[in-house]
Amino acid sequence: MDLVEIAPQAVPPVCKIIDYGKFLYDIQKKEKLQKKKQQVIVLKEIRLHPNTDTHDFDFKARHAANFLDEGNKVKVSVIFKGRELAYVEHGENLLKRFIERLEDVAKVEQDISFEGKTMHAILAPSKIKKKKS
Repeated sequence: MDLVEIAPQAVPPVCKIIDYGKFLYDIQKKEKLQKKKQQVIVLKEIRLHPNTDTHDFDFKARHAANFLDEGNKVKVSVIFKGRELAYVEHGENLLKRFIERLEDVAKVEQDISFEGKTMHAILAPSKIKKKKS
């Protein structure tokens, strides 16, 4: 048996006479249980260009829907190269269409914003499902 300080910040400090090994084991067990209950959300990115064709658009939208079904967030980016910067409205229309396509499985967490040569929006799953381990 050992004298273990339970709450050092209390006045007077709280101490107990217990088995120190068992005390450490219980603390580790509680931490592990808290970690297990924690849900990890990953940010996946889908990259598009202003002249992305319909088939590629549909393909990427399906992938984004799968990511959202798994409980991950999706960052949809439209990347402009060279003279494409003159047609920013094409990229904005593309992002709006993408958001419209996924409105049944996702909600917009961060609206469309333009930074440097990329325009992006962040979508979050509208309902979070438990991951299968």
